[in-house]
Amino acid sequence: MRPNWQRAFGSRFVSLCQVTRVLSCIQPTGEMQLGNYFGALRNWVIGQYECDGFYGIVDLHALTVTDQPGVVGQATLELAAMFFAVGLDPEVATVFVQSHVPEHTQLSWIAECNVSYGELSRMTQFKDKSAKREGEFISAGLFSYPALMAADILLYDADEVPVGDDQRQHIEITRDIAIRFNSRFGDTFVVPRAVMPRAGARVMDLQDPTSKMSKSAATDAGLINMLDDPASILKKFKRAVTDSDNEVRYDREHKPGVSNLLDIHAAATGRTQQEVAGDYTQYGALKVATGEAVIELLRPVQARYAELIDDRAQLAALLRTGAEKARGVASATLARVYTNLGLLPA
Repeated sequence: MRPNWQRAFGSRFVSLCQVTRVLSCIQPTGEMQLGNYFGALRNWVIGQYECDGFYGIVDLHALTVTDQPGVVGQATLELAAMFFAVGLDPEVATVFVQSHVPEHTQLSWIAECNVSYGELSRMTQFKDKSAKREGEFISAGLFSYPALMAADILLYDADEVPVGDDQRQHIEITRDIAIRFNSRFGDTFVVPRAVMPRAGARVMDLQDPTSKMSKSAATDAGLINMLDDPASILKKFKRAVTDSDNEVRYDREHKPGVSNLLDIHAAATGRTQQEVAGDYTQYGALKVATGEAVIELLRPVQARYAELIDDRAQLAALLRTGAEKARGVASATLARVYTNLGLLPA
């Protein structure tokens, strides 16, 4: 249920709220690869016309793993160019950079004051990441990270947040913070719900088809990065791991490598895996054809990306537009929070 102040607008507000507001964000760490595109970015492009979409580049979150100047800024610029290159429309969707909207950090402190030490210490990602960095510097931001993520979500009155299983705990703690605040200070926040992302192609590592294609992989031999040149893409597909029986059929359990190629080919061409499998009797031909299909799919994306990354003024203008739209919502939310808290007006 939305806050009372929203319901007071009556039928006009109801008509405006028939469109679900959805928030999705990505950290600017590492190159975008084919798994990101089929699993998230392409679905965002489709979904922007079906919902009130807010798509954020959460650069402040990336500071928990960055200790060099300039790295996050450059990565943010490159990710923004990719967002627009794949088809996010700045006239339709709200595309913003987290640090361009200061309300994120302002609300983060309020969120920290409404979540307990015990709740934060039980977060699985904190325990896993801090264990991996044992003996190294562990940022306090890694511990309080969920509060900033909660602020990211609650600022925009998001109805839905598409997440995988590894992020569901973050949505649950966000809901807990929102419910606790609403109980203490009055009806303030929309309580978001986690939803499964729109089904996308399941893209696995070309060298290890039992593992998801991921930018955190130890080597990029099995990854297809969005900006890989055609020769590199074809080379990686030709070296893709399959099996020894040379039968082209879709069978995830027994033929993960071949099935991965069929998944990718089908996603790139809009066909079914079975239709693709019927065209090939040898792995070599399937590998080459899949590589060529991906090259053609990425060609316009790479061309648009090159235009944007070479025109920093246009890219900056697009991000300013997104920040202005985002701040229009975020500032209203923060004002509502401060009012309900009873803070002294400036």
